[in-house]
Amino acid sequence: MFMKRYRILTYDFDTRARILSMTIEESWEPQVKELWARNKQQIIERLLREYGPSAGDDKIRNFIDFGAMPFSIIAFHNRFFRQVRNAFVVGAYYPALTGACALGERILNHLVLRLREDFKSTPGYKKVHGKESFDNWDLAIDTLESWGVLLPEGVAAYRRLRDLRHRCLHFQPEVDTHDRDLALEAIRQLSGIVEIQFSGVGPRPWIIPGTRGASFVKKSVENIPFVAKVVLPNCHLVGPFHRLEGGPNNWLVHDDHTYEEREITDEEFADLYNTHGSAGAI
Repeated sequence: MFMKRYRILTYDFDTRARILSMTIEESWEPQVKELWARNKQQIIERLLREYGPSAGDDKIRNFIDFGAMPFSIIAFHNRFFRQVRNAFVVGAYYPALTGACALGERILNHLVLRLREDFKSTPGYKKVHGKESFDNWDLAIDTLESWGVLLPEGVAAYRRLRDLRHRCLHFQPEVDTHDRDLALEAIRQLSGIVEIQFSGVGPRPWIIPGTRGASFVKKSVENIPFVAKVVLPNCHLVGPFHRLEGGPNNWLVHDDHTYEEREITDEEFADLYNTHGSAGAI
């Protein structure tokens, strides 16, 4: 344990929409342009096999407009968020809208129920103790904010989704004619929440910065309830000299190095990993 850190190894993402939205520039080398064009065509063909060729252009446009699935750890949302995308791609905009809103509420419930026993001494615990579900978004958001579970950007995105949910699910005639735009707005807010709260990469409070091609959890936050119960189940405890074999979500970890029994800082771990460790698979 002394020189080891938890590495995030289980995650979910899909960047095909980003690839399809890329513009192939005339200034690129011919072989590069050919490669990009072939990759795009292969993605389109696979999508049309998945969703069907009828109204194929509309489905491809919907897939692109939905955007990339966020690079996220596996938690409460991944499978259902893909179902929201499926609905949007085939033109079921109202189900996509309601699905995104419902999934946002489901994530709030999961977080409160999973973590509340760790906050028994807080005033917020009395408000959520003994309840099995929550449809009061303000109560759930405010409670998770007071516990430090939701990041400030996550709180802001959740309140925007809350307002959209209340506007759309309590009868409003505008939904009849703006269902696609409203669905996209709900999807973007939910995608932002996932990217902010469940990211497996980038500048997040629980991730050690500066580790090349990998994400490790800071030593100081391992016992924080959100990290311990949501992030760490997607991790493997490794030293800086470990190696990986395999592919995304199916890694074999090789870490037979004998490490010293001394504590090191996160900065030291990052330096050892970047200098002597492996940034990827073998």
